[in-house]
Amino acid sequence: MSLWLVSFLGLLQGATELFPVSSLGHAVVVPLLLHLDFNPADPTFVPLLVLLHLGTATALLIIYRDDWRRMIVGFVRATVRGEIRDADERMAVLLIVGTIPAGVLGVIFEERLKTLFANGRTASAFLIVNGAILLGAEALRRRDERRRGERELARESQEESYREVTQLSFPAAVLIGTCQAAALFPGISRAGITMAGGLAAGLRHEEAARFSFLLATPVILAAGLLEVPQLFGHNAPLGTYLLGAVLAGIAAYFSARFLIRYFRVGRLDPYAYYCAALGAVGLAVIR
Repeated sequence: MSLWLVSFLGLLQGATELFPVSSLGHAVVVPLLLHLDFNPADPTFVPLLVLLHLGTATALLIIYRDDWRRMIVGFVRATVRGEIRDADERMAVLLIVGTIPAGVLGVIFEERLKTLFANGRTASAFLIVNGAILLGAEALRRRDERRRGERELARESQEESYREVTQLSFPAAVLIGTCQAAALFPGISRAGITMAGGLAAGLRHEEAARFSFLLATPVILAAGLLEVPQLFGHNAPLGTYLLGAVLAGIAAYFSARFLIRYFRVGRLDPYAYYCAALGAVGLAVIR
C-alpha cells in the first residue's frame, strides 16, 4: 500500500477505534466509498490493521500509565497474598477476567472472521447492527433512570446513582469481555459494545468508557504478537506501516482525551445514528 493510503488508514483507525463507531468497519467501508486504490483482500491488510491498533494501544498505555502501574503492582501483591484487598487489586483481576472471553473466542474463530474483512457490504450491515446495539443500550439506561424516579434530576446527578468500575462484579466483567469478542466482526465497535455491556451492568457512562479503554489494551497487544510478524513474510513496507501506526497513536490519544470528557455528560445516541447512516450509505453504494 502507498504511503498516502497507509497514512490515511492510520489516522482513520486512530480517530475511530475509541469512538463507538468501529474502526475496522471504517477501514473496510470508507476507502471503498471514496474509491481509493485499496484491496481489503491484500494478505498484509489484517496485519497492518493490527499494527495500527498497536498505535492505539500505545496511546492508551500513555494515558492510563498510572492506572496500569498500580494495577500491575496490585496484582502481584494480591497474588502473593492470595487475597484481594483494595481497588487496584480488584481492577487488575476484573481486567484479566474480562480479557479471557475475547482471547478464547478470537483464537477459535479468527480464520473464519477474517473472510468478512474483504466484504464492504457485510461491514456496512454490521455498522447498522452496531448502531442498533448502541441505541438499545441507551434505551435500557433511560428506562432504568425512569424506574429509579430520577427523570427530573440533572444528568450529573443521575450518573452518580450508578456504579464505579471497581464495584463491577466478576460475572459482569465476563459478560463485558464476551461482548468485546463481537468486535471481531467488521462494523461492530469494540468500544461501543463493551460500553453497552458496561451500561447494562450498571456502570456510569464515564466508568463504562474507562473500563472499555482499559479492557481493549491487553487484547490489542496479544493480537499484535500474533498478527504483526506476518508482515515480515510479505515484503511489506515496514517503515511506511510503522508511520501509519504512529499516526494512529497520535489520533487515538486525542480521541481518548475527548471521549473521557464527553462521557461525563454524553450518551451513545449520536454515534448510533452515525453508524446507521454510514452503514446505509455503504449498502446503497458498495457493490
